[in-house]
Amino acid sequence: MTDQALLASFRRLLDISRDLASTLDLNDLLYRIVHAAADLCNAEAASILLYDQNRKDLRFEVATNMDNPLMRGISVPVDSSLAGWIVTNRQPVLISDVATDQRHYGQVGASVNMEIKSLLGVPLIRKEKVIGALEAINKRSGRFSSQDQDLLSALGAQAAIAIENSHLFQQTDLISDLVHELRTPLASLNTATHLFNRPEVSEEQRTRFIEIIQQEISRLSDLTTSFLDLARLESGRTQFHAETFPMHPILTDCLEMMRARAEEKHLVLASSIEDNLPDLTGDKDKIKQVVINLLSNAIKYNYPQGRVDLIVKKGEEEILISVRDTGPGISEENLNHLFEKFYRVPGTEKMALGTGLGLSICRRIVETHGGKIEVQSQVEKGTTFIVHLPLISLVRQ
Repeated sequence: MTDQALLASFRRLLDISRDLASTLDLNDLLYRIVHAAADLCNAEAASILLYDQNRKDLRFEVATNMDNPLMRGISVPVDSSLAGWIVTNRQPVLISDVATDQRHYGQVGASVNMEIKSLLGVPLIRKEKVIGALEAINKRSGRFSSQDQDLLSALGAQAAIAIENSHLFQQTDLISDLVHELRTPLASLNTATHLFNRPEVSEEQRTRFIEIIQQEISRLSDLTTSFLDLARLESGRTQFHAETFPMHPILTDCLEMMRARAEEKHLVLASSIEDNLPDLTGDKDKIKQVVINLLSNAIKYNYPQGRVDLIVKKGEEEILISVRDTGPGISEENLNHLFEKFYRVPGTEKMALGTGLGLSICRRIVETHGGKIEVQSQVEKGTTFIVHLPLISLVRQ
């Protein structure tokens, strides 16, 4: 690399650093980092692996050549991978032929359908703590040089700061929302327990206070469980396990799980599932979680003697899963906020307890599968949620 080209690269690095410093969305940030790494080092691809302090392993987060978000979260062993060596030794590696290096872990390359020939990797270190590794893969011409290593190391230092800032921002934002949501059930618990001990309170009133306490404890439990679920999804710590499976058994299980709840509310739970549905490739348990959540909402926020329909059919290159209810419906104003964290449609608190996180979790899961979720509703005429899941397999198995 000539002096002029090197100067241009460092100027480009300064621009990238400013760009990273202004980005707080973690997904967007990670993609910007890997594309910058590939650009700076003239590499075919680049990837980031983040170190999980609790599990003591590396998670494959993102790569420039990976168009499938389901691959995010692949576990990479620390003791038998180049990324693990980088993290453990806090040193960069520069390898012209990875086939000759016993530390190379080939599963990630196979997963993203790419042959890894040469590799340059640097540790991501923030305040003496290693948070992961940044790798440039396959030099487009010639070999990775010490100048490439200097550039990638400089980018890695800026990237580590940006990633940590993004994590802190997400955690602060989520925790702030959680603390706000905890105040209501805690206030109810405090009031109920205070009144429970007053001598003038009748036994009938005490029984009612016990019911309130039990409801609020259940609400707190659901809230914290859902919060942790969403936090893992938003931080990328949820690992998706992809497989190809038939839809009918999953849908049947969901209906059977919800049937007793529907009967308790005197609702008709019906289904219209198209025959010969194609198999779907994705995380079976996560897809099941989405369907159950939508059915549960349709039952909870419905009028007695009403109806819930599960409609599943094949669309153009996708499977459409619709859940339709005959409940009170949702105004256009409230529809715009429906997928926001902790949002609950005004007035629904009287119909059922809820956390306001279920739909946010559903959307995250569906979008990770490359799909989308939409809602149609009319006041006093009911609501329909439609999940679009792509048929084309995004998972390279």
